[in-house]
Amino acid sequence: MQVHHLQGVELAMIVRDATDDPAARLLGYDIATTQAQQAGQMYGWLAEWGLSQSGSEPSMTWMTRPASDGTAAHGEHGADADSHSPGTHTPGAPMPGLATPAQVEELRALTGVEAERRFLELMIAHHRGAVEMADAVLARSSNGVVVALATSIVASQNSEIELMTGMLAERAPADSSPNAPAG
Repeated sequence: MQVHHLQGVELAMIVRDATDDPAARLLGYDIATTQAQQAGQMYGWLAEWGLSQSGSEPSMTWMTRPASDGTAAHGEHGADADSHSPGTHTPGAPMPGLATPAQVEELRALTGVEAERRFLELMIAHHRGAVEMADAVLARSSNGVVVALATSIVASQNSEIELMTGMLAERAPADSSPNAPAG
C-alpha cells in the first residue's frame, strides 16, 4: 500500500501546484502530508520486521487469500458485502484505485478548475481503492498497529470521499446539469 499512498502524494502535489483555489490546494496539501506519513509508517514496519520493501510474490497476492475467519478471498464470489468494487482481484494486477500513467500525465497537463475536477475524480477512485484494501487488511490481520492504521484509513478516506464528492459537484461544468438543453 506504500506505492498506492505515494501515488496519492504525487496526485495531491500536482493539483496543489496546478490551481489557485484555496480549498483544492488545502485538500492537496492535507492528502500529501497524511499519505506521506502513512507510507513512511508502513516502510518503517517492514524495516522493523525484517521484511523486504518489495514482496517476493506478484503485487496484491495477499488480497486473494482467505480472510482470518476462513471466509472466501476478497472478491472471490463477485462483490463482497464490504467491497467497494466488484469482481476478483488478480495477483499482479494494479492496486484498486491506482491511476494509470496516462491519467497522471493527463492531470499534469491540466490547470485550474479542469485540474481540480480531474484530480477529484482520480482521488475519489484512489480513496475507494484504499478503503477496499484497508477493509481487506482488516479481514486478514490482528496486528494492533496494522489494524489501527487500516481502521483510520477507512474512516478518514471515507470522510474525504464525501468531501471530494461535494467539491466535484461544485465544480461541475454548467452545461452538465440535468436541465441543460441538449446540444
